[in-house]
Amino acid sequence: MSASVAVYRNIYTEDRFKQAYGSEDNTSGSLRLREKLAGRCRCSRRAWLHLLRERIPIFSWLPRYRLKKWILGDAIGGLTVGILHIPQGMAFALLTSVAPIFGLYTSFFPVVLYMFFGTGRHVSTGTFAVVSLMTGSVVEQLVPTPLEMNSSSPEAADFEAQRIGVASAVALLSGIIMLCMFGLQLGFLSTYLSEPIVKAFTSAAAFHVTISQLQSMLGLRLPRHTGTFSLFKTLASVMENLPHTNMAELLISLVCLAILVPVKEINMRYRERLRTPIPVEILIVIIVTGVAYASSLDSTFDIEIVGHIPAGFPKPQMPALHTFPEIAGDTVAITFVGYAVSVSLAMIYADKHGYSIHPNQELLAHGISNTVSSFFTCFPSSATLATTNILESAGGYTQLSGLFTSLVVLIVLLLIGPLFYFLPKAVLACINVTSLRQMFLQFQDLPELWRISKIDFMVWVVTWLSVVVLNVDLGLATGVVFSMMTVICRTQRAGCSVLGRASNTEIYRSLENHSKCYEVPGVKILTYNGPIYYGNRSFFREEIGRVLGLTPEKIRSREKARKALEKREREATVNTVERGIANTSFSSENEFFKSETSENDVKAVLIDCSSVIFVDVAGARLFTQMCTECQKVGVHVYLANCNESVLKILTSSGLMNYMNPQHIFVTVHDAVMYIQQQREKCPENTTTVWV
Repeated sequence: MSASVAVYRNIYTEDRFKQAYGSEDNTSGSLRLREKLAGRCRCSRRAWLHLLRERIPIFSWLPRYRLKKWILGDAIGGLTVGILHIPQGMAFALLTSVAPIFGLYTSFFPVVLYMFFGTGRHVSTGTFAVVSLMTGSVVEQLVPTPLEMNSSSPEAADFEAQRIGVASAVALLSGIIMLCMFGLQLGFLSTYLSEPIVKAFTSAAAFHVTISQLQSMLGLRLPRHTGTFSLFKTLASVMENLPHTNMAELLISLVCLAILVPVKEINMRYRERLRTPIPVEILIVIIVTGVAYASSLDSTFDIEIVGHIPAGFPKPQMPALHTFPEIAGDTVAITFVGYAVSVSLAMIYADKHGYSIHPNQELLAHGISNTVSSFFTCFPSSATLATTNILESAGGYTQLSGLFTSLVVLIVLLLIGPLFYFLPKAVLACINVTSLRQMFLQFQDLPELWRISKIDFMVWVVTWLSVVVLNVDLGLATGVVFSMMTVICRTQRAGCSVLGRASNTEIYRSLENHSKCYEVPGVKILTYNGPIYYGNRSFFREEIGRVLGLTPEKIRSREKARKALEKREREATVNTVERGIANTSFSSENEFFKSETSENDVKAVLIDCSSVIFVDVAGARLFTQMCTECQKVGVHVYLANCNESVLKILTSSGLMNYMNPQHIFVTVHDAVMYIQQQREKCPENTTTVWV
């Protein structure tokens, strides 16, 4: 059984509604801003404590830590991730074109710093394949790999120092950019890397990583290609040098892949049953290192090994600051990718576990992590897909898991690191490739994306192709530009619809989709589903002209006819007054137009502005021009549902000089009732709405 509701109220224009329900606070904007600044700058013990907890979150969550409930999960999750960090850190160092020891440093310092400043409870930071690949491209451009170099020569040590100097400079500049963004509260900028862009970018970058690791897996000593079409150049170089494949390294790679792939699949498929995933990477590293040492594979089969890994902490040193002008452009892209991936991961797990993260605080956390770590010979870090997923599935609860992760890496740095001297680099290359499983699986999202949004599907495809064909940074820029162009095109081509009224209701819907709604006689109700600005003003005008049937020729002819009839009206009035008879046949404008137009002609245009989110100066001038043209043909213009910012711009632009302020209404129904009352010359201003 349907219920009916009768609502009796006054017809509200915007002015009348503000008088009845508007705020009485007339405080100026500058005064309110001054009061807010004074409140924020007020010094007190409570304010300092609040600022301390807000900027260093560990002081907020650590006092509330549930030791008995959370410590076991944090310990298991942290230790598991720490064990995974060791092989992945060394492997991703190869992507960065630096020695493996620097990957271990990058797996330690950022983890400790994020524990203090980060807000993501389940986020695992450290080395990330895509960020490492992008950083490696910068390193290769500035310090290219020489084809012939003795790894034990003094030149080799100087060469490695130059490379890590550039990588550390990228980390320092990335951290400075993030800190500047934090100071300007620009955390929202990560939203410009939409989900389709991030997924397509990481999936395409996985192909770059895989192709770049082929030479290590095959035992080929080839220069690393950078710039546009680098993937195809690398692939062509590998294919050309296939006859020179080191069969021993190929065999090691095949054995490692044969073990890593199925075990990782077991970890993923049975992750709910396994208390902790099988640490297959570290087991492979230990076993193959032992075999290489016992068999002297490096000297017997000329296998490329990791070499000397120094024990202990690195000495603080200054990054290569003189490279800032050359690395600035690439570092901006690296910063945005690292931050966008980190915030996306943090938000995913925050939504899953029912807590919130703060994007601006994440800027501070990753900015400090990269800035401080850069002075300890670390390359750029970010949140990582694989370790974050493992941390959450292993039972991690809070950021304290980072303490246990860093302890594992610290033990390796201080004691165990030199034992990996004989580790073949082919093993690290296999670990790199198999760590990209989640990125390759993102292709599975394409059918659903096509079903939900064809435009987002196109953004995904264009970004993926751009990254694969062009390069990582240039492809990302192409994807962002294309995504923004789709938004601009959608605002430019927003639809203009004619609204009709549902019988006995105050509900108005598009006639195109609601055939049982009817048009109010003599009133054309229009709605435009987008902003009105310089980019779409011409399209908006065309749409309005098409719906109303107003062409420049028709406007001129109607205006000419109007002036002729006005002249006849004046002459008729003079003649009848001279004869002493009052002729009132054309005494009012309404009667005049009744004689000029038919009953079905449009006498009023009502624009529903509920979907117009903003108007710029060009759009406001278009409204003024439209009012002028409609007045020329005797059509009144009314507005309804204007938000405050739109109404303010329209008023400031001088629209009220061409339009009656009392023709702006709170709702469409208020405007329709007013128009009908004016036509019927009904003095009452109370409307009844049946729902």
